[in-house]
Amino acid sequence: MSALDDKARLILSLRQAGLTEMALLSAIETLPREDFLPAPVRAQAYADIALPIGCGQYADPPLRIARMTAALELGDRMKVLEIGTGCGFHAAVLAALCRRVYTVERHRILSTEAANRLTRLGLHNVTTLVGDGLAGWPHQAPFDRIIVSATAPEVPAALIEQLATGGIMILPIAAGGDQHRLLRVRKSDNGITSETLEVGTYDRLESGIGRDRTATG
Repeated sequence: MSALDDKARLILSLRQAGLTEMALLSAIETLPREDFLPAPVRAQAYADIALPIGCGQYADPPLRIARMTAALELGDRMKVLEIGTGCGFHAAVLAALCRRVYTVERHRILSTEAANRLTRLGLHNVTTLVGDGLAGWPHQAPFDRIIVSATAPEVPAALIEQLATGGIMILPIAAGGDQHRLLRVRKSDNGITSETLEVGTYDRLESGIGRDRTATG
């Protein structure tokens, strides 16, 4: 099977999973995901599995990326913060759907490689930072949307502070054992509300948005 066949099957599987937003599907279909991955795993670029990208980190499966992105309810004029750059693929998807993406990664080598890929693809609306995701990016706040690729023990207070009024944050929260809850957090003039979008296992090492563990995207 060719990469085009693999990609076509992936897009079909996303549609069958209820993801029908044309802009999102077009972004995933257009981007060469294999170019974001190390050579040994490029043949699996369009399989719906987590793939190793170095530094003990993994690229999220495409279905998870699509579901989390759809849950953000993005608009094309929005400013988005991503915690966990990883290989840069999720940032590239976001860049096709919003005005500006700011993405934080603790591992310098992953951040540098992702930045180079994004530049080669002409995605100049993404800015990368090497740092602790738990701290967010206060100098660029507020953000219309925030997306976190790592399981956290609780919703980080610093990220809530950096979320604009009317904003949405998507993140997985540890729920005991290998279980997680995928939360959508909304910030309004009346305070913070959250809803659980999904409960299940998270098939990657808990990375962290803290100082010692890192999320990937």
